[in-house]
Amino acid sequence: MAVEVATSWSELQEHIFADSWDAAIGRHRSRHAFRGLSDQAHRLETGLMRLGGPYARLESHLLRNFKKYAHRSVVERDSLWHWLSVAQHHGLPTRLLDWTYSPLVALHFATSAMDKYDKDGAIWKVDYAKVHALLPRKVRALLDMEGAHIFTVEMLSETVTTLHDLDGLSSPAGDFALFFEPPSFDERIVNQFAYFSALSRPDLAMEDWLAAHPGLWTKIIIPRQMKWEFRDKLDQSNVNERVLFPGLDGLSQWLKRHYTPRDAERDAQAASAAAGVQMIASGDCLRST
Repeated sequence: MAVEVATSWSELQEHIFADSWDAAIGRHRSRHAFRGLSDQAHRLETGLMRLGGPYARLESHLLRNFKKYAHRSVVERDSLWHWLSVAQHHGLPTRLLDWTYSPLVALHFATSAMDKYDKDGAIWKVDYAKVHALLPRKVRALLDMEGAHIFTVEMLSETVTTLHDLDGLSSPAGDFALFFEPPSFDERIVNQFAYFSALSRPDLAMEDWLAAHPGLWTKIIIPRQMKWEFRDKLDQSNVNERVLFPGLDGLSQWLKRHYTPRDAERDAQAASAAAGVQMIASGDCLRST
């Protein structure tokens, strides 16, 4: 696996901004999707997969009933991709995963859960341009026609109109993933610089698809002993719940976390674990057999 460990703030910046230079335009314009996890052991599984049971067969029923009961004005157009975007955004289990263009927003989600400060976090970094190079020709042509690297819901709606259409595309070409931008229907989408991924099968986890394509991604481990420092630097950079979740709920979450005292016992355990890892890495600690 392509796994890196960020042992300092400067090392983290090197990892997240690596390969951002675009020689064609002479600018630093990363073509990577980022997703932050508070526990690096968590898999890249969708809300639909976490539902359990015969979840793949339930996907169409969930979406059909969401459309039936949701107010029609919540979407710009009556298309699969608009409805999936709204449903995912409001917590319905779907085959979509949330991503962001911003590595610092991803770092926020890797460090915001105070009850996970005894766990290493992670940032997944995926090259969406390389992912899209593997798309079936019919879908890839939409990007080529627009000269784009990522889809919009309007582009996808021209070709893939139903879940059955999406599933059917994987039959001749094999499984694939794609990334698309949702409509900017509220400030949370805009402020989080957010977009979604979708896979060609509802029962395929993104982590498993990426494992079969090792040249497309990097997993950056956020050691638990570094979370406090990274968190404090994010707060001073104004990357926090107050900004990413506009409104009183986000403000309250930010204030609660900002004023939560450090757990000295947990810090000591993290420091001890880190010291043990360093000793093993340097060969100063004997391993039992």
